[in-house]
Amino acid sequence: MIDKEWLSLLTLILAVIAIIYMVTVGLIYLILFLIASSRIKKERFLNQEEYVEELASNKDTFPVSVLIPAYNEEVGIYTTVRSMLGLNYPQYEIIVIDDGSKDNTSGKVIEEFKMTEIDVALRKYFNTKDVTKAYQSTVHPNIFLLRKENGGKADALNAGINFSRYPYFAAVDGDCILDHDALLKVMKPIIDSNGLVTVTGGTVRIANGSTITRSQVEKIALPKGPIVLMQIIEYFRAFLIGRLGLSRLNILLIISGAFGVFEKKRVVKVGGYNTKTVGEDMELIVRMHRSIKEEKSNQRVEYIQDPVCWTEAPDSAAVLRSQRKRWQRGLAETIWLHKKMLFNPKYKGIGLFSMPYYLIVELLSAVFELVGYVVIMSGLLFSFVSLDIVIVMFIVTVFYGSLLSSLAVLLEEWTYHKYPDTKSLIVLFLWALTESFWYRPLMVWWRFSGLIQSLTKKADWGNMKRKGISTD
Repeated sequence: MIDKEWLSLLTLILAVIAIIYMVTVGLIYLILFLIASSRIKKERFLNQEEYVEELASNKDTFPVSVLIPAYNEEVGIYTTVRSMLGLNYPQYEIIVIDDGSKDNTSGKVIEEFKMTEIDVALRKYFNTKDVTKAYQSTVHPNIFLLRKENGGKADALNAGINFSRYPYFAAVDGDCILDHDALLKVMKPIIDSNGLVTVTGGTVRIANGSTITRSQVEKIALPKGPIVLMQIIEYFRAFLIGRLGLSRLNILLIISGAFGVFEKKRVVKVGGYNTKTVGEDMELIVRMHRSIKEEKSNQRVEYIQDPVCWTEAPDSAAVLRSQRKRWQRGLAETIWLHKKMLFNPKYKGIGLFSMPYYLIVELLSAVFELVGYVVIMSGLLFSFVSLDIVIVMFIVTVFYGSLLSSLAVLLEEWTYHKYPDTKSLIVLFLWALTESFWYRPLMVWWRFSGLIQSLTKKADWGNMKRKGISTD
């Protein structure tokens, strides 16, 4: 039988490790916030209307292929494609790739956009599952539809790249809506750098609760369910603090799969999307960074905070659990595939900071936080550690979760004012303060489960059940 003194000592050691870890990570987030804040401050004082007009009149814009991979997206695919038609951009094409849907996704697109069958003409950049049919809209000639055998999201995107005509492509999820000027703004760094920026990504926001009219977000409002509210806060922290800070250092390893723009030549060069991982969006970015560093190129990957993509978030615990486990598996797979970059000075900031950051802060945080919760519970129930240690652990846990999330809400109000009424911000701020008491423990357990499953689960699209973004 294990001696209680040894258990107390072990619990104390674990508590100290967890406290040091969470304090360190909290400081890292604050440093990233300070790095990002100068960029945010500059953006606040830009005349956005003049900024957009200047972009729209720029004759050097590159044409873009908008790729929309879709699997069982019958509910929302029409709204998404209509949203793309409303983009303020000089020249682009829209390619919907139906990856063997079992519902009426293709039928919906064919009917709504009056499409006729055309010859399938594909370049063979990548081998994919067979594309069986291709269609083109008779009313909007820049809309195309590919029907193919099921091969997963990565395979669908590769097929879209094969079919695309233009030097840049935007990957957009099948349930997303882009702001009118989103594509124009996210292409701005690429245009200004004359191709030195090879990938850009925009901010993803949650549309649940908002009013959509003619495939555009007309009125931004909060959803009623606490699970979706907490995801809004979580997205604020991830995008406004984490990604913007890493982007400024050119060590960002993930562009959201919901909305990103890529230089096709660079993607083709590195082999396209990996069909054997569930984290194909992050894995591609890491591979592109690896290629850039090995070539000693000056190309960059940038996150642009203003271009907004609106998406439907899970509104049930079961669907959210599935999503977060999948994300964790994707992160683990990507780090494992590129483990030679970890702590490798050859890859500069990517190898010495960014890869360790995603390993220790993003992937393994679930382990350290779980230890923290176990210490708190064991201290309260079994007195394995002193009350002082339990109180310190509790304070650190609240700071690590709730206070950082509250800071993200305030940062959102300081910058973009997407939520026009004061009541919404107060609601978000108050919910952010509750994060450490219920939402974060759920995330920790689900992410820990995803980490455990990372070597056993098959890559798939997941089981996100769409209800469709409500429209007027």
